[in-house]
This record gives sequence, structure tokens and C-alpha cells, in this order.
Amino acid sequence: MRQPLRQIETSPGLPAQAEVVVIGGGIIGIFAAYYMARRGMSVAVVEKGRIGAEQSSRNWGWCRQQNRDARELPMATRSLELWEQFAADTGEDTGFMRHGLLYLSDDDEEITRWARWRDFAKTAGVTTHMLSGREATDRGRATGRTWKGGVFSPSDGTADPSKAAPAVACALIKLGGSVHQNCAARGVELEGGRVSGVVTEAGTIKTRTVVLAGGAWASSFCRQLGIRFPSATVRQTIVQVSPVQERLPDALATARVAVTRRRDGSYTLAISGRGRVDPTPQLVRFAPQFVPMFAKRWRNVFPGGLEGMRWGHETLARWKLDEPTPMERARILDPAPDPAGARETHRRALALMPALRDARIASTWAGYIDSTPDGVPGIGEVPQVPGFILAAGFSGHGFGIGPGAGHLIADLVSGAEPIFDPAPFKPGRFRRSAWGEVAEF
Repeated sequence: MRQPLRQIETSPGLPAQAEVVVIGGGIIGIFAAYYMARRGMSVAVVEKGRIGAEQSSRNWGWCRQQNRDARELPMATRSLELWEQFAADTGEDTGFMRHGLLYLSDDDEEITRWARWRDFAKTAGVTTHMLSGREATDRGRATGRTWKGGVFSPSDGTADPSKAAPAVACALIKLGGSVHQNCAARGVELEGGRVSGVVTEAGTIKTRTVVLAGGAWASSFCRQLGIRFPSATVRQTIVQVSPVQERLPDALATARVAVTRRRDGSYTLAISGRGRVDPTPQLVRFAPQFVPMFAKRWRNVFPGGLEGMRWGHETLARWKLDEPTPMERARILDPAPDPAGARETHRRALALMPALRDARIASTWAGYIDSTPDGVPGIGEVPQVPGFILAAGFSGHGFGIGPGAGHLIADLVSGAEPIFDPAPFKPGRFRRSAWGEVAEF
């Protein structure tokens, strides 16, 4: 059993209206709602299950600038500041700490890539330290081996996935926002072509603005409005082991495996980029756009099984607003871990850090990472549906940049000067597939 997710109380009664309704109570949606509430806006968050129960509590917890895509780096840098500011402003504990992230390698090409990224990062004001073989071996002494080189990003860190989204939800409620759990949004009402309300299983909330932060569910929800948002989910498995006597690095990544220390002394183990792709109707539909990405990752992405079909988050079905939807039949996406992946992750971790041989496997779990064809999220208003703001496709990077993404969404909704340039995230960049198909927006 992974660390228990902090529970929060659902706000009493669904509001008849709100300035903004946020669909999805993960780290992106809840931070967006928080920053809008700070501006005095009335905000309601509707979540089909529990706050933070899907990918927002199933990730590594890394909050990093290191090795970010150039488009995401400004968001990552501001997010680190916002993680700290959130704690200072609210007193809520997300578990955020800047203890640095350590990367070790024996691959000359990989080390060269890191050096190029370091040179680029300097132009953005980001500090990262390239490590010589001696320095890398010293910092990685828990591995008991020598390394050719590495990189250490001192200002990066981690937050606690089991606490973060619920902590932000509590802060939101204190600001007057409302949070409605076990309350699925079934669809969006339109008047004159623009948003006029959100239909939930508990009733309708009148609103002129909707933020869809639905993670793995976002694409199928968009389909209900005739919006084509290409997304493919990858099922990643994580292993948790019990504490050990030797103090290991707080956060260490190698090409083989990554190890992250939790506050209770346990460690989570994962292989970066490794996962199963479960065949679904949605995957078939968007396959042409994802072929280049999956081709690059062929060593780590493997064919899956029937988990995706069983959970129904990648359906092409159209559902009715007055009947239960697939989201009500699957309150919390809790896919089965990949047994082979878990064994391989554990084997690699033991080979990397001998001290872990004294630990027992405490838990394994899986989550669905919602990915876009270029690995960067889609954030912005969909022009064909005025008032509909999309924030999805964070491609496994979303937890750490949650505060920055949420702040940007609040900027877009309120008309304030954006905290950083939103242009690289416009959903309209996915207009064409590999077959030349033109999307609806």
C-alpha cells in the first residue's frame, strides 16, 4: 500500500453558479482553482473521485528544472518559487523541499547532452553543475561504484504526492472556493456557441468559464464537444520499498533506474519512460501522431493488455448528460501494476544501491500518464468553444510544474498578464496528424 492519500471533506451543496468551474481535482486543476480564488473569483472544483487520487498521487514527486524541454523551463522555474510561496502563504504542507536532484551516468553521449542542456540553462538563469567522474563517484558513493560523470541541480527538489493536491484543496476552501468529490462532470452546456454551464451527476452549475484538467480523461471528454485533442496514456509502474539504515540520496536518477526518498524513510523506485501502452479505440485513432514518439522510446515502451479497455478512459463513445458516464463507473483510475516491470525495476535498484537489499517491497502501484504527441501539455482556450479552457497532456511532467501551470491558467481566465509566455502550450498546435488530418480547432 503506497502512502495514504490525505483526505479532505467535500464542500456541502453544489453551487447554482460560479464564475469558473474546474473539472478535475488533480494537481493542475486544484492549483488553477487556488490561484483564481486568490483573485477573488468564485470557483467550484468537481472531481469524480477524490482530490489527487489519480496520477497526481502516483508519480515520483520530482519538482525539477533539470533536463526540461525549453518550452517548459520557464514554467518549471516559476513553479519552484510558487511551491515555496504556497507554503509561506497558507501554512499548508505539500512536503516540498529543495534538496537537489542527482543524475549519474557512464554514457559519454548522455553526459554531453547534459552539458549542452547546462549551457542552454545558463541563458535562462538556471544553475546546474556538471560533475566530473571523481565528483560523480563521490556524490554517488551509496552505489559503491565509479561513474564517468553526472549532473547536480541544487535548486530542484521534491514534494509529497500523497499530500500536495489535498493541501492545495484545503487552502482553496479557506479562500471561499468549493470542492466537490465523487461528483463527476458529465458535460458542458452551451448557449450561442459558448460555455453556459457544467452538468454534473449532482446537478448543473451555471458558469461562463470551464477549465478541463481531466488528465487521462481529458481527450474523451473533449470528444463530447467535438474537440479533437490527441492523447495517449502510458501505464507506468512504481515500486516502494521500506526504509533502510543507510541514508541514500534524496533523489537519484540513472538511465537504468531512479530512486526517491520519502519523508517516512521509504524509497520509491521507477524506470524513467518505461511503461505499457494499453490498446484502446482512442489510441488507434491517434496512433499516427504518436508513432514518432513511441519509435524514439521503443526500448522502454511495451505493448499492454486490456487494462485500458477495462477502465474506459480512452473510449470514443458519446455519452448522455442524464445517464451515468464512464467516469462514474471508474471513480479512480487504479490500473494493475506491470509485474514484469516491477520485478525489473526492483532488480535494477538493488544493483544500483546495495543497501536496498535490506529493504522489503512495501507496495507496487501503477498510474496512467496522459501524453501529447510532442510531450508538452496543451493549455489554453479552445477557440471553437469560447469559455472552454483546456489543461491536459502533461506527459509525466505535470506534478512538479503544477503551481506554474495553475497560475498561468488563472492568468488566462482573469485576463491578467501571463506569468510566462503561454504560446508554446496552445492546444491548436496539434491541428494536423501524420496523415494530414485537420482537427476541429
